[in-house]
Amino acid sequence: MSSVQFAAARANPAAGIFSTVLEKRRCLFNAKSVPTAMHSDLVQRGRGPLASLMRSNGLYCVFQPIVSLRDGSIYSHEALIRGRPDSALHAPDRLLDAAAKEGLSEEFENHCLMVELGQWSALHESRRLFVNISAKVLEQVYERCGRELLLAYIRDLGILPSMLVLEITEHERVSDMDYLAEIVQDIRETGVSLALDDFGDGRSSLRLWSQLKPEIVKIDKYFTKDISKHAEKVKTIQALQQIAEIFDTTLVAEGIETEDDLRVLRDLGIAYGQGYFLGRPALLPRESVEPQALMVIQDRRVAVYPELRRVSHVGQKQRVSVVEAPCATLHTTNDELASILLARTDLHAIAVVDGSRPVGIINRTDFMNAYSKSYYRELWGRKPCASHINPEPRVIERNHPVEELLSILTSTDQRYLIDGFIVTENGRYVGLGTGDQLVRSVMETRIEAARHANPLTFLPGNIPISQHIERLLASGAEFIACYADLNNFKPFNDQYGYWRGDEMIRLVAKLALAHCNPQRDFVGHVGGDDFVILYQSTDWQLQCEQIISEFAQQAIELFDAPAREAGGIHAEDRHGVARFFPLTTLSIGAVNIHRDEYTSAEQVASVAARAKHDAKIHGEGLVVRDNTNFNEGGVF
Repeated sequence: MSSVQFAAARANPAAGIFSTVLEKRRCLFNAKSVPTAMHSDLVQRGRGPLASLMRSNGLYCVFQPIVSLRDGSIYSHEALIRGRPDSALHAPDRLLDAAAKEGLSEEFENHCLMVELGQWSALHESRRLFVNISAKVLEQVYERCGRELLLAYIRDLGILPSMLVLEITEHERVSDMDYLAEIVQDIRETGVSLALDDFGDGRSSLRLWSQLKPEIVKIDKYFTKDISKHAEKVKTIQALQQIAEIFDTTLVAEGIETEDDLRVLRDLGIAYGQGYFLGRPALLPRESVEPQALMVIQDRRVAVYPELRRVSHVGQKQRVSVVEAPCATLHTTNDELASILLARTDLHAIAVVDGSRPVGIINRTDFMNAYSKSYYRELWGRKPCASHINPEPRVIERNHPVEELLSILTSTDQRYLIDGFIVTENGRYVGLGTGDQLVRSVMETRIEAARHANPLTFLPGNIPISQHIERLLASGAEFIACYADLNNFKPFNDQYGYWRGDEMIRLVAKLALAHCNPQRDFVGHVGGDDFVILYQSTDWQLQCEQIISEFAQQAIELFDAPAREAGGIHAEDRHGVARFFPLTTLSIGAVNIHRDEYTSAEQVASVAARAKHDAKIHGEGLVVRDNTNFNEGGVF
């Protein structure tokens, strides 16, 4: 195509490239008899604006780049159909609505496919191209033409089959998945690849992914838009990555429109991306990504993943040790029950079931006290044990979340401490548990959860802190590791109680978050009054000083008036000696972590803790540690 044609195309898409495409397309259609909407009676007779637009060759396509998020190179382009700029049907949504209204959905889609392939051919492009096609139209084209005719048509256009990706767009559920899978496999053998579009929008199903086994899956923009602000979306993408690994599928993130979202998706390891921030659709394929996007992709600084602002209950009920124990029925006699309990001296109780459904529990001590009374066996030994049943036992489903267990521990009904509880699975009896086991299970679960998110501040705990440090080290980015701690916090907490102590800790968290860039700087809560801040912002020192200054101004309000006037409180130290303690202040130790200086989060944690120690010893608000030759070990 000449430079004159290119210039004309930019001014009027329906003139330059478009006319060349159609000329070549007509010849190919006549030669190969490939079905097209141009030959459809519905289009020829149609009186609607879309039919008129199709008859007058008023459709053209633009190309949007699909970009490697690893190095910023152009991986491919997707062809997107448009109407004439001066037409009311210029936008793709308007075109689709018109196609449905005029009953031309399949003819319109077929027409678009030929326009896209023809225009790409006219550009003499040898790069990879994505074209949209629904499962229904793919089946129709395959049935009418067959694999060989389609392959010949693609090759006649000068398009290598290995450079063509058919992007399945689902507007309705696939009626025969097995048949579609056979067609896809036959077409795939020609070298053409398959992509699944808009996965997660409600139409593209996991079964479609599993059965068609596409080489590429494009993640719907719902999951990528504002991903830098929503922890749930990060978790969803990570889950999709696990599925993609199982199916050996490459992921493309659609709808990338901001620097922060791009950085998160890049750091998550998504292979390719598409969106306005990377490059808008244009008449001509792009040679490079948008400069601002390239800067983000090449920037060594890592994204701060959004964290769930609640405690993650990673533990479930199955952590409770379930005692496999025999059970009684409503017809079990007292003698039979006594034999069971005498044989199993470890049982604190026995469950009573109706079929497999628990209906009560019998406390061992209560029953054996009654059974051992004079003449009980002679009078009641052969009678059913129903009179000893507690008909309202505590029943816990094996996989109930930890909140269910907490509600039991905090309820006014404390029978679980005496009788224990019955464990079920899908409502069927599986065993017994004790109150001690229940308390231990909840405590272990809460401790494990706190390692992920601190229950007081909801800030990331030890595990996310270490994971973020490892990401920073792996990226080669330089960053500042800060360790913050309160001075004279224990006497304050002892004097005023845990409620005010918690308020002071939450104040530190609030100020740290307020003076950090949420997309650059990571704030974590190790536990107690210890915090970690991992800065990538260049003004980190000013931010630290502001946190320290504002804490001093606001924390004083947590003291009583006499303490504020005296500048502190009288309290006992750790050795039980009464002395005067100044008002609580904040110390921050900081260390500049250079590239390739440390190899693990443990080493960074240790040097940051040492810097914090120096800050507390010297009584200064902020101390920047010289970490040269530092190689001690430690953990947060």
